[in-house]
Amino acid sequence: MSVPQAPHTFGASTTAAEVIDGVELHGRRAVVTGASSGIGVETARVLAAAGADVTLAVRDTDAGARVAARLEAELPPASGKLTVGRLDLADRSTVESFVAGWQGPLHILVGNAGVMALPELTHTSDGRETQFAVNHLGHFALAVGLHPALAAANGARVVSVSSIGHLFSPVAFDDLDYRFRPYDPWTSYGQSKTANILFAVGAAERWADDGITANALMPGNIADTSLARHMDMQQVADFVASGELALPPQKTVEQGAATSVLLAASPTVEGVTGRYFEDCAQAEPVARRAGAIAGVAPYALDPENADRLWSVSERLIG
Repeated sequence: MSVPQAPHTFGASTTAAEVIDGVELHGRRAVVTGASSGIGVETARVLAAAGADVTLAVRDTDAGARVAARLEAELPPASGKLTVGRLDLADRSTVESFVAGWQGPLHILVGNAGVMALPELTHTSDGRETQFAVNHLGHFALAVGLHPALAAANGARVVSVSSIGHLFSPVAFDDLDYRFRPYDPWTSYGQSKTANILFAVGAAERWADDGITANALMPGNIADTSLARHMDMQQVADFVASGELALPPQKTVEQGAATSVLLAASPTVEGVTGRYFEDCAQAEPVARRAGAIAGVAPYALDPENADRLWSVSERLIG
């Protein structure tokens, strides 16, 4: 089956506002996790500007309220409503509370929040390695919990923000929590980002009959984001110098949010599901990580890996 591609005018330099131009979202409801900084704010802003009622799902509700107030002052009068909800993806109780408090259909779910390259091995209160827990398990529990609301929307879209960092590692099913191997910030981040893609593959298969599409994406190398707040920047520089890490050209926040918004709302990808996008187009497969600044690893789109991850994730959040 051929895959619809965005028009040639959509690409690496496209902004989220350009993607949403002419799209009507009044009457639709969206949740954006991690919407108190970076591309999460821009994703929420443009969805609201198109008319969607957007919930900013954030750990720090005071920061979320400040963002909502700023956006409300900037947005045109016909924009959608902005609300703030408490969500700490490392704390399962807040995920459960968020799900329990949701009422009515949900048309767009953007799993945008994340942590990157934590320098030391840490575990959540329920014993899960933190990057895997926050980037994947928390979002998995949220999406599964909100599945009835997504199904009720009759055409919902789930967007999973992954990264080219998935090329650092497949999901290591036999040692997700680094109990038997030395911890490495990058393979940990890599397996969590691979899990974000595999979640989309698994959800696409399981939820198709509910009219739900699910896709993952690489936002790009964003110049201004809090994602790198835990990173050892000297280590990053050493990786780049050694050739172990290749970085794509930098993007602005407005450009970085474009692919998320494309998958969340653009009619150009209507019906597309279970795919991985970058620069507003479906990514090409790559056979090796060395030197790659784009593309998707075959293991991240493998249906058997997706099924295994889904089963493991259900057990871990059960």
